[in-house]
Amino acid sequence: MLCSVLIWLDNTVLSAALETLADPVRGLSADPGELQWATGSYTLTFATLMFTAGALGDRFGHRTVFCGGLVVFAGSSLWAAYAGDAGQLIAARAVMGVGSALITPAMMAILMWTFTGAARAAAIGVFSTSAGVGMAAGPVLAGFLLDHFWWGSVFLINVPVTVVALAGLALLVPNFRSPVVRPLDPAGMVLSISGLVALAYGLIRAGQVAAWGRADVWAPIVLGLVLLGLFVLVELRAEVPSFDPRLLAQRVFGGGNVALGLLLFAVAAITFYNAFYLQGALGYSPTKAGLANIPTAVGALVGAPLATRLVRRLSLRLVAVPALTVAALTMGGYAFLGLETPLFWIEVLLLVQGLAIGMVIGPVTAALIGNLPLDQAGAGSAVTNTIRQTGSVIGIAVGGTILSIVYRREIEPSLAGVPGPEQDQARLSAEQARHVADVIERPALARAADNAFVEAMHVGAGWITVIALLGAVVLLFTLPATAKKKEPVEVKTQGAEVRVAEAPRV
Repeated sequence: MLCSVLIWLDNTVLSAALETLADPVRGLSADPGELQWATGSYTLTFATLMFTAGALGDRFGHRTVFCGGLVVFAGSSLWAAYAGDAGQLIAARAVMGVGSALITPAMMAILMWTFTGAARAAAIGVFSTSAGVGMAAGPVLAGFLLDHFWWGSVFLINVPVTVVALAGLALLVPNFRSPVVRPLDPAGMVLSISGLVALAYGLIRAGQVAAWGRADVWAPIVLGLVLLGLFVLVELRAEVPSFDPRLLAQRVFGGGNVALGLLLFAVAAITFYNAFYLQGALGYSPTKAGLANIPTAVGALVGAPLATRLVRRLSLRLVAVPALTVAALTMGGYAFLGLETPLFWIEVLLLVQGLAIGMVIGPVTAALIGNLPLDQAGAGSAVTNTIRQTGSVIGIAVGGTILSIVYRREIEPSLAGVPGPEQDQARLSAEQARHVADVIERPALARAADNAFVEAMHVGAGWITVIALLGAVVLLFTLPATAKKKEPVEVKTQGAEVRVAEAPRV
């Protein structure tokens, strides 16, 4: 559980550090595209290697894979902390994603093998709570470190935690192995990684050049879609696929996963905006911005158990569809935030957003696995995790690209009279424009950059809202209208059996 907290904490500390990393003086002078890659490279390797990592745990033992993942995670955290430029940080983050992919399936498998009966249910509850703890602690801890140390300190804190975790694993955890060894899937792994990399590159490149018609934009996008199509074909032909596309043909499972993918797309994009809005446009310190994000984590912690209780009384559709609609509308609420918005209203918006998201992800995920046949539960878990992470990758790419394109359009009229090299720098991002404004002593340019960013955020929030609302529509048409109780079932997850007292109602 220490490692679960660590992974969630690491996800949130990077968001808190984005504004600092973009700063030419305090950070790496990273442009929006590089920041998108710093976030997306981690999620991309995490998404595409997780099902392969589960098979490695079956073959070599889950503790062995877990320990290997921790070593990779600690080493790449050191690399990220002392990265000399944005390219090194992107590479280090990608390797950190490899470490997380090795850790996560082994972590769940060990939990399931260790506990039985009521103790297992309690352990799953602790596991779920660890995500909320990491989400809440990450921004606050990152804010403190950024206010008192250099930006690399947010990655350096991972190292002592992994040392403690390694010692605990060696002393306390047996090396569980599944009696059924799943085959490795190198072809699927290569196709999924290369396809997502090409697709994300094309989407991010569009924001860098502010055009969609260039060959270096549309060609990678087309190539990525083709490679992902080949990945699906390869998995369809595999006797034991790591990612089984056939499961998506089932109405509830397919629709629920599409909706979750769209929701995670929206969450990743709006979180990307939030980091620059609080610290950049509003000028909050990292610590204040971290504290301002606590309501999101609190809402998520309250929303998940609340939704579970409501689903028992009503049905999943009556709970999840309104909750996802509310989550979408809170993202649309960013279109009404400005440079003078009081902090109180931002906190209310974030609290409702976290509550609504928590009421969707937990119960929908549980219902998707619970509705599968017993022998497909493990494969279903891999599909669900992969789609959620893929949604996050594409959300960061598309959301950041919209932000960059609209910002360039809005800042252009304010660049008249600015020297040529400084014009190019100011076009990159609001962070760069503020730095230019300080150097050439032109405060009006900094104000214009803030206004241009806010306008770009408004446009992006509109598109993000549409994507999230589409997820609510998908749930409306794919989830059954009435509740249906199920008998006790056994579910296999990551090579271990899980006995569930009552499957979620749908």
